[in-house]
Amino acid sequence: MKAQQGIQQNDKARLRKTSRQLRNQLSSTQQEAAKHALLHVLTANSVFKNSKKVALYLSNDGELDTSLVIDYCWQQGISVYLPVLHPFSKGHLLFLEYNHATPMAHNQFGIEEPQLNVNTLCLLNDLDIIFTPLVAFDLQGDRLGMGGGFYDRTLAISQKHTNLSDHAKRDFARETKNINVPVVIGLAHDCQQVDKIPTQSWDIKIPFIATPSKFYQC
Repeated sequence: MKAQQGIQQNDKARLRKTSRQLRNQLSSTQQEAAKHALLHVLTANSVFKNSKKVALYLSNDGELDTSLVIDYCWQQGISVYLPVLHPFSKGHLLFLEYNHATPMAHNQFGIEEPQLNVNTLCLLNDLDIIFTPLVAFDLQGDRLGMGGGFYDRTLAISQKHTNLSDHAKRDFARETKNINVPVVIGLAHDCQQVDKIPTQSWDIKIPFIATPSKFYQC
């Protein structure tokens, strides 16, 4: 079992390196076109257009640029929240509101995030959508992140509902009728799509992926 896990980790490391290289090779013109195309894809989706609170992220390391999506949300009165590394629960994320006046700081990875403020915190079950970054993805809903597992731990909440049988979903809905389960949508460049992501038991599938060219239901 350990040998198999080692092989999968090596496969993931190679795939992560290749995919990051591909997205970083995109020109500024391609990145500019991609962010406009992404906004067009998302605004054609009723779930996004009807949302009130969404978790997004500030693009980094060649990731698909989310700046126009964030601007659109602000213009439409949709509250935007950004991930913040949890100060006490290692490997977990908090989501804090983000606007033009939000004080920002750099986290341990050098990524900008809102300064910790409990007054701007949004609980997971109050979010309508969680947009997650991807390093690579396949059409089975498997995603490859940066390797820290932050979003896997966060997305485990949504998988609880997604992976249930129809009968169990009805029971789950009754038990959690006052709890919102956020929709999870991965964001990636088209060049980050692969045939199959090597997976392990703790990896979390996502139901939707948006690229500059298409909105996928996995």
